[in-house]
Amino acid sequence: MFSTQNNPTSCPSGTMPYIIQAGDTFFNLAIRFNTTVEAIMAANPGVDPNRLMIGQRICIPTGQGPSTCPPGTTPYTVRAGDTFFNIARANNISLAALIAANPGVDPDRLFIGQIICIPGGTTPPPTNPCPTLRMGSRGQDVIRLQRLLRDAGFNPGPIDGIFGSQTHRAVVEFQRSQHLVPDGVVGIRTWTALGVDCNRPPGGCPPGTFAYTIRPGDTLFQLARRFNTTVDAIMRVNPNINPNNLQIGQIICIPN
Repeated sequence: MFSTQNNPTSCPSGTMPYIIQAGDTFFNLAIRFNTTVEAIMAANPGVDPNRLMIGQRICIPTGQGPSTCPPGTTPYTVRAGDTFFNIARANNISLAALIAANPGVDPDRLFIGQIICIPGGTTPPPTNPCPTLRMGSRGQDVIRLQRLLRDAGFNPGPIDGIFGSQTHRAVVEFQRSQHLVPDGVVGIRTWTALGVDCNRPPGGCPPGTFAYTIRPGDTLFQLARRFNTTVDAIMRVNPNINPNNLQIGQIICIPN
């Protein structure tokens, strides 16, 4: 038997229309569409979940939140078991700040797949594309230098982000080959000789990712769990990072 009673004429924003089929219940629809029974009921206030009829039209929440997050925030997709409290704690922000960044979201009715905005996820200003590096320097810029030296045919030692004696020797050899002062200090002339445009800052994170600043205790495994991704996915968008030598303040890209 087909019914058109209580069918919504149109589905509100954040939901999609669905036609009831044989065997459908709110419970199995919630599982199929990665939402909750409560969310489906809230989207269909005129529908009796115990009297669904084949052909009946209902609205299914899609979990959509804000289409874009404002500056100073980054998007986050709600997962099973999430609450505003544990999301705030995982991102080292206050519950009040999280609520303030999501004025249209009811923290007591989160949906799986819903997108909310996390404060504090702004993309930091780019680092100097041509920093001065000396023996003892550490970090992403040293990794970039080591890779450039290796690609130029010189042996900088391990690609570990540490400007040690082997990297210093490779810099001196490279500087001599370019008729530069062989002092082992990497300045603008050395960067330029290695093919770096010192007038153009490095680009931000690619589409589909956002910038994240490493905090004390961070590991790629923890970040993958926190942001619902994988270590391999993080490594793919950060090919130059050393996962065993993350630096506090280091900026990496996290897949959305």
